[in-house]
Amino acid sequence: MLRNAYYKMRGYFPSYTPQSGAISAILKWPAGKRLFTCLMLCLPLTASADAVILVYGDSLSAAYGLAQDAGWPALLQARLKQKQLDYTVANASISGETSSGGAARIDAALKAHRPRVVIVALGANDGLRGLPLAQMRANLANIVRASQKAGSRVLLAGMRLPPNYGEAYTRQFAQVYADLAREHKTALAPFLLEGMAERRELFQPDNIHPTAEAQPIILDNIWKALAPLLK
Repeated sequence: MLRNAYYKMRGYFPSYTPQSGAISAILKWPAGKRLFTCLMLCLPLTASADAVILVYGDSLSAAYGLAQDAGWPALLQARLKQKQLDYTVANASISGETSSGGAARIDAALKAHRPRVVIVALGANDGLRGLPLAQMRANLANIVRASQKAGSRVLLAGMRLPPNYGEAYTRQFAQVYADLAREHKTALAPFLLEGMAERRELFQPDNIHPTAEAQPIILDNIWKALAPLLK
């Protein structure tokens, strides 16, 4: 393609050679010729790629215990295609990931994928380990700020903990997501597993990770908050 473009340029500008393209010579060209050259150089070499939606979570988003094409991120890609929305889903979720691990690798993930939208679905492992909520909040805030600084829209996917972690801790844990969404003006899916917590048949034998049958429910929980960001 580059060779063909070069020969076409040679045909339009017979005196052109790679060594003769000095700025001083170009400035002597007629205005129409300069405009044509500018337009040709500004054209993309290839068709632009789809915008990227980066899913940035833990095992709940990494299709733990399932085939990858059964997880909700894969179902999200299928829905985008069905609705003829030009987005590609990149799933950078890691099983066992905490907010600290997510904060440590967010810059590399943003550089690698250059996402239009980032879905942050972290914090569950922080809560299950009883880690300090101030630390989790700071880590999630760093992820949100880095994503927004890179020009991405952010969707926070909230989590909740079972009541055996204590009323105060579980309430404050859930509030972290609402507070961050309000503070940083992000979209919010209040609870990733909304509508599932009391349905044991939707969880694998470990009673933690959702089954394949649960993945469409998770997708619907995300989609309600995600769809407005894709317009």
